[in-house]
Amino acid sequence: MISKTLSTIALCLLLGSTQADDASWTSQRGLFVVSYQSELEPLQINRLHAWVLHIENAAGEAVVGAQVEASGGMPVHNHGLPTRPRVTAEIGDGDYRLDGIRFHMAGEWEITISISGDDKTDMVVVAVTL
Repeated sequence: MISKTLSTIALCLLLGSTQADDASWTSQRGLFVVSYQSELEPLQINRLHAWVLHIENAAGEAVVGAQVEASGGMPVHNHGLPTRPRVTAEIGDGDYRLDGIRFHMAGEWEITISISGDDKTDMVVVAVTL
C-alpha cells in the first residue's frame, strides 16, 4: 500500500497540477492521448461541472465512437469522488462530454479515464491538484 501511495504521489508531482492549455496524458499502454477542457477555469472545490475530453490515438488521429468511462478519487486519502462522472455525449472529432465532476476538498486527485476504441482498450490517469 505504501508503494502504491508513493507511486501515486510521484505521478501527481510528475504530471503537475490543474490543466494547462497544452497538457495531455498518454494512456498506460501508449494507445491513446487524452486532454481535457474544464467548464470551470480554474477548477474549484464543491462545484459540479463538466469536462470535454479530447481523445486521439497514438498517431494523433481523433478517436470517434469510443466507449469512455471515468472514475476518480484521492488515493492518498483512500476515497473516491463524491459523484459518479459519466460521458453523456460524443461531441465529434474525438471530443466527449464528461458530466458530473465535483472535487469536495483540496489536495491531490486522480481521474481515471477508460477508453475502448479503434478495437483497443487502455486507460489514462489524469492528475489534478486543487
